[in-house]
Amino acid sequence: MALWLREVKLNLSVDESLLSEVCASLLGIDAVLLIDFKVIRRAIDARRKSRIFRVYTVEFKLVDEQQLLHDQQHNKHLTKAPKLEKSVPDQIRSPHRALVVGMGPCGLFAAKRLAEAGAQVTLIESGRPVEKRVRDVERFWLTGKLDESSNVQFGEGGAGTFSDGKLTTRINHPRLRHILESFVAFGAPESILVDAKPHIGTDRLREVLIRFRRALLDLGVDLRFETCLTGFEVHQGRVVGGVIDGKDVLSCQSLILAPGHSSRATYQMLEECGVSLESKSFAMGLRIEHPTELINQIQYGRQPSVLLPTADYALRYNDPVVGRGVYSFCMCPGGEVVNASSEQEGLVVNGMSRAARSGERSNSAIVVAVHPADWDESRGPLAGMFYQQHWEQKAFQAGGGHFYAPAQNLMAFLYKGGGGLHSSCRPGVVEAELDRILPAQVVSGLRRALPQFDRKMRGFLSNEAVLVGVETRTSAPLRILRDACGESPSHAGLFPAGEGAGYAGGIMSSALDGINIADQVNKAWRLSDY
Repeated sequence: MALWLREVKLNLSVDESLLSEVCASLLGIDAVLLIDFKVIRRAIDARRKSRIFRVYTVEFKLVDEQQLLHDQQHNKHLTKAPKLEKSVPDQIRSPHRALVVGMGPCGLFAAKRLAEAGAQVTLIESGRPVEKRVRDVERFWLTGKLDESSNVQFGEGGAGTFSDGKLTTRINHPRLRHILESFVAFGAPESILVDAKPHIGTDRLREVLIRFRRALLDLGVDLRFETCLTGFEVHQGRVVGGVIDGKDVLSCQSLILAPGHSSRATYQMLEECGVSLESKSFAMGLRIEHPTELINQIQYGRQPSVLLPTADYALRYNDPVVGRGVYSFCMCPGGEVVNASSEQEGLVVNGMSRAARSGERSNSAIVVAVHPADWDESRGPLAGMFYQQHWEQKAFQAGGGHFYAPAQNLMAFLYKGGGGLHSSCRPGVVEAELDRILPAQVVSGLRRALPQFDRKMRGFLSNEAVLVGVETRTSAPLRILRDACGESPSHAGLFPAGEGAGYAGGIMSSALDGINIADQVNKAWRLSDY
């Protein structure tokens, strides 16, 4: 057995090497009695800027742990360490061919899990390997010439490859530790195992993906890039193969569909094939950029310590006028706004940070919830997708073409003056009236929320801040339905999963859904007669 001690605080000036002595003092014992002492979680408490702490959860063993628990029975921060869930999947007892579609976090972890269980796995991706993809994206940001098959949205690693590499999620699940340990095994820093807000950074994440690929190959996974699912082979109501590039068929007994949230051609194919879909809510808005130093000062005080990480923030406002949530999303400290377009004559932005988070500007999406009632529901489950496209096309036009993003000084957007138009977004930005490229309800929600955010973070409203549009791909605009066993109700043998299927949001929850759906596939196969 091991014990956990939570809420252990250290001043920034105290070296972490003294942590065990601090914990021993809190427990009234000698530090030499603490066995296998290690940090489980580390966070920053900056609620009082005059007294900023590092806050820890630690694990240790003792010779007589029951006696300590008895002596400290009123200490609510001392508990038994939780048991870790088994990370090894049950083995498949008979041959099983699985086709996994999509090399985002969900598809990668689903393929890994199935291969570890003994399945014969083929993993396909319509885009390119990360090395080629990085060159394609850099060329786009330099020249404005878009490659629709290899961009920020499509390719190995999914959309998260060009992001902050955040490894946070609201989900609390024992398998999250296993996912983090997998990333570390593939080259991510060990700090992600303890940081309360772990991140890899887009530059490190690309290296992790290459090692992940090698591990899949070692497991016998058949990886195929630039290979697009265009239909299904169906026998007696069950999917028995995937149609590839409109001609070839890859036979399978289970097809795990893990598309990205921008896989519009796949969505259209699914509707044509009669797969059960439903429209769902998502969010739309703009990217906001501030100088990194300004956000650091707002969050930490006028002279932030060099020992503190680059500051982030999370903001939320429930608009009482229209009843919509307005919130920050995918905050990128010390990062850059990226042109994340994936279609000709359509423009969308996102955010990205490197591991060091040392850029001169920090950015975040500020988005407003939109719902099926906001668009033409007569267009069926794809109506939300068409709604996204409409506003992305308006943004492209407002930028003057050539994929320059429309931008506006924050104070000008709020009719409070103006200022410069400094943005990190490449290939560039063009000044525009952003209220012309978003729905009226989104614009009004932003204009009511931004002053409220300034009340929470004094200085957030600044003439140094710039808004860049549009941000429309916060999540999938539809859900690919699945039953309690993870299977499509309209197509047996089809298992929708991940963010693009409408069941996750972000790297960690997508990876977790991939593992879970792989286990459901495994269970369904073991219980079936196929």
